[in-house]
Amino acid sequence: MIDGKSKKIFLGIIALTGVIAIILQLYATIINRVIPIGATLIKYFSFFTIQTNILVTACVIFALFNLKSSWGRFFSRISVVSALTVYIIIVSLIYNLILRQIWNPQGLQKFGDELLHVVMPALFILYWIFCTSKLNLKWNVGLWLVYPLIYAVYVIIRGTLTGDYSYPFMDAGSLGYAKVFLNIGGLVIVFLGFSLLLVALGKLLAKTENNRVNSPLLK
Repeated sequence: MIDGKSKKIFLGIIALTGVIAIILQLYATIINRVIPIGATLIKYFSFFTIQTNILVTACVIFALFNLKSSWGRFFSRISVVSALTVYIIIVSLIYNLILRQIWNPQGLQKFGDELLHVVMPALFILYWIFCTSKLNLKWNVGLWLVYPLIYAVYVIIRGTLTGDYSYPFMDAGSLGYAKVFLNIGGLVIVFLGFSLLLVALGKLLAKTENNRVNSPLLK
């Protein structure tokens, strides 16, 4: 793990990047809107990418200022930080492997997209690796799937009511509910797989951390 001063600087970089990315993308979305502002805002905050980047940014802000509120304690848990790491990894993978091929933003929107889907995931993964203690990380990753599942339900309900689905692979209007539920099932497996992989990696890093802490040279 890096020292306290370097950690604060790194947290500041991530927090600033996250705030800029979220605001910049919101601004670009508003100025390029083709629907009323209210519907535009609902659509914007209905993307898993935006929600996850907001959570990640909140997490690092609480850590940066060492806030001791209930939310501060929540976001400081290694299980929460690890779950957010999985979410931001999936955000990056889906965008870069699937959505990048069918989406061609320009100008500010393109810059914001790169911050949200490439830069923030990379920074937060580095934060998880180098700035967090994995000693208390457990294998019980079932709760990590709650947020993605609730989000999927929200997208289906909102899409059914409005005809606007946040992602093409969840568009029941075009694909049918059977195909969409199959896609969601596949995503659940992906989330679970990456969660278990992250815990496994965390366990390996925890061994290194434990050996360093217990080293006679440090006593």
